[in-house]
Amino acid sequence: MAYIKFKELSKYFDFKTEVYEDKLPDYTKEYVEDNETILIGYKNSKDYVVFTDKKMILFDRDTLAVYYKKIHIIPYVSISTSAINFKPGKVELLFSFDSGYQLHVNFIDMNHDKKEVLKKVYKTMMKAKIS
Repeated sequence: MAYIKFKELSKYFDFKTEVYEDKLPDYTKEYVEDNETILIGYKNSKDYVVFTDKKMILFDRDTLAVYYKKIHIIPYVSISTSAINFKPGKVELLFSFDSGYQLHVNFIDMNHDKKEVLKKVYKTMMKAKIS
């Protein structure tokens, strides 16, 4: 018998709405350690992403066939390469990790002020990676 190992090459997320710490669901805060500070969160119709000063936490929920929730905890130190891409009305965060996994986190309906918030988050992520 032959087996083919499946490896997801990349995952895409699209987020639209900023969510500050006091408005995040409790389950998203369970994965934040006491020594971490939540910078900001974002949501779409079913998923959340939370950025702390040390890691990114992605909540990937699916309710179509069978309900599941996959939680990705990504320490910034595991990022091998990254890019921030500014487009009209959109910001893309592109990551490659030490494991070879790739991740695209997109933010839509972005105006200048919202892009500036993401730029600060991105700078914090890259500063934490170096520290």
